[in-house]
Amino acid sequence: MNEKVNVFDYTKEIIDALAKGVLVTTKADDKVNSMVISWGAIGIEWGKPIFTIYIRESRYTRELLEKNGEFTVNIPMGSYDKKKITNICGSMSGHDIDKIKAANLTLVDSEEISVPGIKELPLTLECKVLYKQKQDKKAIGQEQTEKYYPYDIPGTYHGSNRDYHTAYYGEIVRASIIK
Repeated sequence: MNEKVNVFDYTKEIIDALAKGVLVTTKADDKVNSMVISWGAIGIEWGKPIFTIYIRESRYTRELLEKNGEFTVNIPMGSYDKKKITNICGSMSGHDIDKIKAANLTLVDSEEISVPGIKELPLTLECKVLYKQKQDKKAIGQEQTEKYYPYDIPGTYHGSNRDYHTAYYGEIVRASIIK
């Protein structure tokens, strides 16, 4: 059962969790993939609640998101096996393994979109992409470029930092807590 909630009642919890890492889940062609993100934004744009995620160009999650245009943001509430989930979903590629199975995560159907939520991270934002924008590397300042894009690790490696991000603005069509 998914209990519908007002997303803005949980803004503090979302921002606090994001700083430590939350999961973004995508699905396409019957493949589900989750990855850890710590860059994101919640707000209102075009009169709609929005969650913006930033995904590097080389990521498998991006490949699935380009096919489907829907994603869930999976936020912990209470205790969970952060180390195991982060180690698997934050350091391995969905190209190589089924991260959901490896992390022993429980998928729960969403109410409004095709991408599932994750029971172990129960605060779930169901999002539909309204807009996307590739970062313009010429517009990023030198300090950020040196810190986040120093070109020292190949783009195919998990810890890569060669490739820039695409920002995906997702309309939050439903927020719920998986019970």
